[in-house]
Amino acid sequence: MQIILSSAKIMHSFSPKAPVSQPLFDNLAHQFADEMAQMEVEELMKQLDCGRKIAAENLLRFRNFSMADKVPALFAYNGQAYKHLRAKELSDDALAFAQEHLWITTFMYGLLRPMDAIAPYRMEHCVTLESTDDRPVNRFWRDKLTDLLIDSVRADDGVLVHLSTEEYEHLFDWQRVRREVTVIQPMFYVCRGDELRMQAVWAKSCRGAMTRYILNNRLLLPEELCGFCYGGFEYDPKVGESAFPHFIRVDY
Repeated sequence: MQIILSSAKIMHSFSPKAPVSQPLFDNLAHQFADEMAQMEVEELMKQLDCGRKIAAENLLRFRNFSMADKVPALFAYNGQAYKHLRAKELSDDALAFAQEHLWITTFMYGLLRPMDAIAPYRMEHCVTLESTDDRPVNRFWRDKLTDLLIDSVRADDGVLVHLSTEEYEHLFDWQRVRREVTVIQPMFYVCRGDELRMQAVWAKSCRGAMTRYILNNRLLLPEELCGFCYGGFEYDPKVGESAFPHFIRVDY
């Protein structure tokens, strides 16, 4: 199985592990950073859809991009999923498995392996640059990443576990991905009464925790995902379907 997991906006600038690999599209990330480093704070606020403080912080990041200390991607992000993935606690065997099976989706670097060396940054799907041929960055990546992802999944066992988020599907021709490989997308719902609701914080937490579960146990078969339980979420075979296994937490 290959796995995709979303990157996160919040990032660490230090790591207990040294990077061991170079991002496939490192040169493009540097081009993006060089171009964004030339912007004024006000323009960066518009491009990143953020406030002045965040824009100013990231302008400095872009200006120092080439000189910044590089951190392995899996250790660099600190969003909700990564807090529950707990990368610092993974064994060397789990990290080696991750390097072969896990992809991290990102608007800055495209696709990353966990131990790829990256600099701190902030990038949004709607950013438009000369380097992206004046297209939003997510559309720019589509032609470059679709074949890469499909070929990676086919070279494994043809199964992709989708633990990324919907906005990152736009990095790919997602309809083609679904046609050409088997996509398994776990769903995480809270049950109250007779109603199932997806709560964003819990969904992100479970995606990170499930990634950890796969890596720690070196899972190779999609049916093995059914053994996952976390924070009260358990597999429920009575709902969902094979492509969308449902994990339900009952709140009374």
